[in-house]
Amino acid sequence: MNLYPLALKLAGRRVLVVGGGAVATRRMPALLAAGARVDVVSPVLTPALHAYVAAGRLTWQERRFVPSDVDGAWLVQVAVDDPTAAAEVSVAAEERRVFCVRADDRDAATAWTPAVTRHDEVTVAVTDSGDRKRARAVRDQIAAALEEAPQRRHEPLRGQVALVGSGPGDPELITVKGRRLLARADVVVADRLVPGMLLDELRPDVELVDAAKIPYGASVAQEEINRVIVERARAGAFVVRLKGGDPFVFGRGGEEVVACAEAGVPVLVVPGVTSSIAAPALAGIPVTHRGVAHEFTVVSGHVPPDSVESLVDWGALARLRGTLVVLMGLKNLPRIAARLVAEGRSPRTPAAVVQEGSTDAQRVLRSTLGEVAGAAAEAGIRPPAVVVVGDVVAVLDRGIGPGEAG
Repeated sequence: MNLYPLALKLAGRRVLVVGGGAVATRRMPALLAAGARVDVVSPVLTPALHAYVAAGRLTWQERRFVPSDVDGAWLVQVAVDDPTAAAEVSVAAEERRVFCVRADDRDAATAWTPAVTRHDEVTVAVTDSGDRKRARAVRDQIAAALEEAPQRRHEPLRGQVALVGSGPGDPELITVKGRRLLARADVVVADRLVPGMLLDELRPDVELVDAAKIPYGASVAQEEINRVIVERARAGAFVVRLKGGDPFVFGRGGEEVVACAEAGVPVLVVPGVTSSIAAPALAGIPVTHRGVAHEFTVVSGHVPPDSVESLVDWGALARLRGTLVVLMGLKNLPRIAARLVAEGRSPRTPAAVVQEGSTDAQRVLRSTLGEVAGAAAEAGIRPPAVVVVGDVVAVLDRGIGPGEAG
């Protein structure tokens, strides 16, 4: 069978989907991303499709198909298992000269959905006379090649700043968008906790500013970072401010956004995977779990509980039943644990410390709230480390190391 390859511009055009099950659910994201006006005809919908309806992203006719449903459609997708019902849709589409995709019978269809991969602005679609396994294999080989291929030359992003979260430590946990913008940077201002492998991938001509080497204390250092990113952007460079974890989770990203806004410099924020969730997860600790914890609270422990500078209500945290995650709290862990116990949290509450989560140096120490500080000191646990307090620490049988999680 010879097929004529074609790319469809569906933005603003009506697409009819007959069926509301798993196949329709899989097809929906690409149709919506293409800007199609999607109408679904089906007696029932999957929860995912219900969510699209509730969000106003598609319309739903809660009934069986009738031939007039095809009227005004540019494309029909049949996603039902019943061959008789599917054939009825095909006939109606044929009579109205509308291309029709059949999930149940490719030979009876007038259009096929290929195996697709997308990379940056490149979309590759592969068909192979109905051999879907071969088409997917070719698609996967092309996708791997595109990952290694040189990036397309974009128009420079001059005079802008991107605030990018690099994730908890594993360089593969940066977002696709974050990595793409990093590849386009003229200047990169990087934190100490940024994965070194990401910096090793920078172009030779990129100016790298190591924020960890700025002297004179945290406040002055932050002012200098603000000055550098604004100055470089005003000079016409595209600046990526690369931060560990997520820029807005105790990362002072908000201060950098304010500095750019006051200077009239456009800012793009790219969220990152925060260690407050990722590090416990990689240690086999879910921060929430059905029947165990319906809430989790993330606090900074860089200021001790008895300091006048502390903004944390430790008494309120001690009364909560959920999970408490403490970042930057290893140094003050003895006082934090003692304060929580003094405020009413049981010293027998399970507790854990995860050091350098997601990296090859990850270590996990499990203890109780009353003993965790001493145990961490005895074990030689060092920063960066995430402390977790709550029954979720003991909810799984064993931890999951980085190698096992891969």
